[in-house]
Amino acid sequence: MKIFKWFKKKPAISAVDAERVAALVEPETSDQLLSEQRFVVVDLETSGLNTLKDKILSIGAVTIENSAIALGEQFSCTLRRENHAVSESVLIHQISPSAVAAGIPPATALLNFMDYVGGSPLLAFHAVFDQRMLVREMNDAFAYQLRHPFYDVAEIAQLLYPEHGMRNPGLDDWVKYFGLQVFQRHNASADALVTAELMLIFLKRAERQGIMTLTELDASLSNWRRRQQSLL
Repeated sequence: MKIFKWFKKKPAISAVDAERVAALVEPETSDQLLSEQRFVVVDLETSGLNTLKDKILSIGAVTIENSAIALGEQFSCTLRRENHAVSESVLIHQISPSAVAAGIPPATALLNFMDYVGGSPLLAFHAVFDQRMLVREMNDAFAYQLRHPFYDVAEIAQLLYPEHGMRNPGLDDWVKYFGLQVFQRHNASADALVTAELMLIFLKRAERQGIMTLTELDASLSNWRRRQQSLL
């Protein structure tokens, strides 16, 4: 019996992009105090919710460092996409086809974002979606395996505030719970900023609960997930 192996064709990469990919920083392995850790909070707006075929249209990110938001170091860009058509997602994020057509080439945008991230861990609300989109886009564009850890702010919220009393709370629910202001929802930069504001609250709560490092946060989240699974 013959065994057939299917190999995905490697993407064509310019010499300049190949040099940039080779220079990308690998994830950091140090276990700093959470109060001193640099995090990158990211939010993506996409052409749809299918992580296997939809495209990233916009990236918004902000840095948390030393328990503060670095407002002067925000990242924001719209990616150029060919033949981007109006869809249901446009009604939500309101990124028009003309804005997408005028955006930055996807390879440049992705590499600019990864330069911004450096070796820092990433945070996102419902992070699995953002992680899958970024992993696939980086692999499709550069055959690059994204290994940066992602932390789900939605999980961290439930871990640290079990008394919240909300049923499957989303970002808007937590924003209302803490009385925060959001200037524009479903805008990548604005959503990243309010997610970072929530994370600052959670970092203080984690410290009060004795969760001081990323290793301790990982362990606490793992235990929380096991408890949730046991309730099913």
